[in-house]
Amino acid sequence: MTTLQGQKTGFIGLGLMGKPMARNLANAGADLIVHNRSSASVDELVSEGMAAGGSPSGTAQGADIIIMMLPDTPTVEKILLGENGVLVGLKPGSLVIDMGTTKVPVTRAFAKAVEDKGCDYLDAPVSGGTIGAENATLTIMAGGTDAAFKRAHPILNVLGSRITHIGSAGTGQVAKAANQVIVGLNIGAVAEALTLAKHAGADPAKVREALAGGFADSRILEVHGQRMIDDTFMPGARATVQRKDMDQALELAAELGIELPATSLSRDLYDWLIENGGADLDHAALIKAIDRY
Repeated sequence: MTTLQGQKTGFIGLGLMGKPMARNLANAGADLIVHNRSSASVDELVSEGMAAGGSPSGTAQGADIIIMMLPDTPTVEKILLGENGVLVGLKPGSLVIDMGTTKVPVTRAFAKAVEDKGCDYLDAPVSGGTIGAENATLTIMAGGTDAAFKRAHPILNVLGSRITHIGSAGTGQVAKAANQVIVGLNIGAVAEALTLAKHAGADPAKVREALAGGFADSRILEVHGQRMIDDTFMPGARATVQRKDMDQALELAAELGIELPATSLSRDLYDWLIENGGADLDHAALIKAIDRY
């Protein structure tokens, strides 16, 4: 097992993903300094032996590596560049790792701002949901210099089971955009298939069982297909986050002058779900936008 004994690490963003990730780092021996918008999660982790950073800048002042696990690009911008943000407290030679899903052009600007302070920056978004965060089996897609990736690797190795250095700053976020397109469309495909089965008089659970192991099998069919059958949508990844990620992929495509028609349709279905009370449900609840009848 990778040991992080004595590694002073700041962790900002203790949501569904961030809290178990912080715990995994502490269990590997890292000295954790944590910060979150709401104090309850900070208090919980302080009771487990971690330290409170007090603010983004305070967290950066006390750490050599600062990890951000935040919900969207504006939040990353505020935490990193805002008043009393990470950049204010950043010590020369520190490493900043953004493990959320952030817009590609803005990520490259963030990297430059950090590098101009004499520090390293790595965008390292993840896939695997809360299950992957809790079990330390996340898939991690990293963008940044070779030196930044090498330095971050012991941390990433504690959090994930598959770690790939994609290329320069921003390319981790490109890979995550591709991931979210595939995830979103696959959720839609499973939702349509199970809805078709139900309305045609077949047991969706038996159909899912029959498809397992065949060419239509997938992690989405296994995990989210079961959630759809059980009609249980406690969030592992919220519908609002999936919608945001697909919208970012469409924005990137527009900047590149290409179209993603199926992604656009899927984003619109998530809009329907969110507008009809599903904002805080798991993204597998997309089936509610398909099976409305």
